[in-house]
Amino acid sequence: MSPAKPPRRFRSATIHEGLIRSNTRSFLRALGQDDEDIARPHIGVFHTGGEMSPCNMNLREQAQHAKTGIYAAGGMPHECPVVSVSDGLSMAHSGMRFSLISRELIADSVEASTRAHQWDGIFAIGACDKNLPGLMMGMVRCNVPAIFLHGGAALPGRMDGRDINVVHGYEAIGQVLAGQATVAELEAVSHACLPTAGACAGQFTANTMGMVSEALGLAPLGSSMVPAVFSERAPLMRRAARTLMAAVMGEAPLPRDIVTRQALENACAVVSATGGSTNAALHLPAIAHEAGIRFHLDDVAEVFARTPLIADLSPGGRFHARDVYDAGGTAVILAELLRGGFLQGDALTVTGRTLGEELEGAPAPDGQVVRRIADARSRDGGVAVLKGNLCPDGALLKTAGLATLVHRGPARVFECEEEAQAAVQNRRYQAGEVLVIRNEGPRGSPGMREMLGLTALLYGQGMGDQVALLTDGRFSGATRGLCIGYAGPEAAAGGPIAALRDGDLIAIDARPQARSITVELGGAEIAARLAARPERPAPRGGLLEKYAATVRPSHQGAVTHSGGVV
Repeated sequence: MSPAKPPRRFRSATIHEGLIRSNTRSFLRALGQDDEDIARPHIGVFHTGGEMSPCNMNLREQAQHAKTGIYAAGGMPHECPVVSVSDGLSMAHSGMRFSLISRELIADSVEASTRAHQWDGIFAIGACDKNLPGLMMGMVRCNVPAIFLHGGAALPGRMDGRDINVVHGYEAIGQVLAGQATVAELEAVSHACLPTAGACAGQFTANTMGMVSEALGLAPLGSSMVPAVFSERAPLMRRAARTLMAAVMGEAPLPRDIVTRQALENACAVVSATGGSTNAALHLPAIAHEAGIRFHLDDVAEVFARTPLIADLSPGGRFHARDVYDAGGTAVILAELLRGGFLQGDALTVTGRTLGEELEGAPAPDGQVVRRIADARSRDGGVAVLKGNLCPDGALLKTAGLATLVHRGPARVFECEEEAQAAVQNRRYQAGEVLVIRNEGPRGSPGMREMLGLTALLYGQGMGDQVALLTDGRFSGATRGLCIGYAGPEAAAGGPIAALRDGDLIAIDARPQARSITVELGGAEIAARLAARPERPAPRGGLLEKYAATVRPSHQGAVTHSGGVV
């Protein structure tokens, strides 16, 4: 008869075992735990719930279901709310500087709580743009058993017999300014476009990163497209808790076993196949950085270029996250990519099974929301990376839904978003121009502001197809048009964008055979202008100063530490 196995010792025993920890046990008892509870594995339940945006509004409620599932499966859950910044409420003013920064704050918070309290596992729930990558970054950094769930999208609004979302609201502002709509019509759109809790309904950053979480293997298949307000989310949370506890109790892959180069390429493929947010090309290098993997914009570009666009999703298409859910969820897209050879099925997932095994039995595309590869909307994906003498480190353009991929015109240069906003509101620009907004990069802004409000105004004024826009800042996943962001190097780092002057001719060619962006200036002239450019003062005090001092370039993910923390 073999000897009985000794009881498993969890890492959380560090905080409560032994004479020296008697007072720690007092703290745990004060939390409502008895001795049996204290002996269980302790799980941090991280969520960004709160009333800072509709995306976050019902996450705490979802976390309660996760906690129930964790306790039922033998764990002791600890609710750990973390900070969140709403892109919706910070749009088009100085508050947007804190949006991308909040991604780092979230990742740092997960690390601080997990390592300080010696949690045995992480259950993470996020639903606003920076929440999802921030939580996944924290999971990979800590490298304890972990699972992620997107809190779900809002339902689209309905108006005049069609589905609408927040982009229609932003564009309606431009229509009013252009005299093409009334204030009353704008208010009607404003009341209808966001009817429920949840992330914005289109394939914007939150829903893109939700799909990414499944493609990476950090989230259960079928989880990201369940709408935020559906009752199905309660059992989904409990099932995910059981998956996490199986990993904590047994031998399942850790986040860094899951986030490999294969998994990162799979994540890039789902972004390209859905015309997803350009912000994914900022967040995927950042997640890779946490795993100690060098995966930069060039790596992202390579996958984007080879992956077909097969989903017809807003803003470049017709459908929303709810429609993907009705069509069978993210698994439909992933399975079609796998059949076509655009996905690597042997990548591991949080269940311990491979992605290919998890996708067995996934439904076929419906032909509307998701097409078969043979009927792809585009052979080369919905997001492109452009390079040239104006952006040597690259710049990003969402090509899904674009009527034209080529533009040549004179620059109209603005030193910040506010200057550009005022010019666009007052129609102080001309068709054919390239509107250039600089000093909005990670270091120069600081914080790399997102400019959906501005791009939507251009479309609302009927000029979305008449001008191009270039910036070292960011665009929303909801942005459409010839809007090129993340230009690198940024102006604050001496990038060529800092040398531009009004009237300089800029040539953009986003066709697959070119993927270029150039200014018609010689190298010597660019260098001379950069040498003569006055330095801008660095931020002083507070979070912006700390961020500007540590942030790395956007093509490396705008990360703030050396990566691969042990």
